Amino acid sequence: MRKLLAILILSVATPATAQTGGVSVTPLGSHDGEFCALDRAMVFEDPDGTRILYDAGRTVAGAEDPRLGNIDAVLVSHVHGDHLGDKRIEAVNSGECGSPEMPVVTTPNSNSAEIAAGKNAKIVVGSEMAQFFSNKIGKLGGDASSVQLVRFGASRKVGGVSITTVPAVHSNGLSGDFIEGRLGEDLKEAGLNAYVGPPTGYVLTFSNGLSVYLSGDTGVTAEQETVVRRQYGARLVVMNIGDVFTTGPTEAAFVIDELVKPGSVIPSHANEPATENGEVVAGSKTAAFIEATTTAAHVPLSGRTMTFDAEGTCTDGC
Repeated sequence: MRKLLAILILSVATPATAQTGGVSVTPLGSHDGEFCALDRAMVFEDPDGTRILYDAGRTVAGAEDPRLGNIDAVLVSHVHGDHLGDKRIEAVNSGECGSPEMPVVTTPNSNSAEIAAGKNAKIVVGSEMAQFFSNKIGKLGGDASSVQLVRFGASRKVGGVSITTVPAVHSNGLSGDFIEGRLGEDLKEAGLNAYVGPPTGYVLTFSNGLSVYLSGDTGVTAEQETVVRRQYGARLVVMNIGDVFTTGPTEAAFVIDELVKPGSVIPSHANEPATENGEVVAGSKTAAFIEATTTAAHVPLSGRTMTFDAEGTCTDGC
C-alpha cells in the first residue's frame, strides 16, 4: 500500500508531459565564431528535439545550409529584407564580418520561404504576413496550409514548444521586390512598400518550462513588462540592440533590467562587426550594451551552441 501511494505521489509531482534538459540556442551568422553586422538568425532546440529557426535573414545559406539540420518551424518577426531574406550568403565565411558576401538573390520568394519549403517546415507568424507566406510556399510547391497565423494573445504548439506573438514597435513594409507582376513594379517606381500588418516579437515556452522572448526590431513597449514579464515570465531574452532601426544599447538595457528582468540576455542585430577572434570589440555597441545591463549577457558567436535551463541560466557553451 505504501509503495502504491509513493508511486501515485510521484506521478502527480512529475507529469508525463514534463521534459528535462536544457534548451539549446545556436546562432547562424555569416562568419564562424563571430558576431557580425548582419547576424540575426538563431536555431532553438527543445529538449524533445523540436527545432525552430528565428529570422533567417541573409546569413543562412538556404535550405541546404548544413548548419540547419531538421527544422520544424520558421519564425519571421517582420518582412524587412534583413530579416525575411532578400538575398543571402552562398557559403559561411565569405567576405568580411562587417560586409559579408551575399551573391544569392532570393526575391521574390525570400530566404525564409525557401528554407521553410525546402525543410517542409511550418511558418508561424502574426498579422497579414501569413497570407503572404502561404502564397509563396504554394508557388514553391509546398503546402500553403503549413503557414500558421498566431495573433497577439493566442498561441500555437509546434512539438513541445508553445509559440505566441507580442507587439513590436517598428514598421513592416514589404518591398516591391517580393511582389510579382505590375504591382511590385509600381510600388518600386513610386518608392512605396506594401503593408502586411504589424511587426511582431515572439514568446516561446519550451517543454522544460523556459520562456524566451524574441524582441524582433522594436522600441520600448509597455507589453515588455505586462505581457512578456508578468504574463509569460520570460527568463531568456534575445534583444535587438542595433540603434536607429531598433533599440540602442542603453534603451535595450532598460528593457532588460527594468521591464523584462530575465535570467539572461543574448544581444542581437548589432549592425556592426561586434567581435574579432570571438572577443567583443571595445567601443562597440555590443560592448556598450554589456556594460549597461546588470543581467548576464551572452554574445551570440556564430555556430557556438549555448544551453539554458528553465530559469534562463546558461549551463553550457557560454
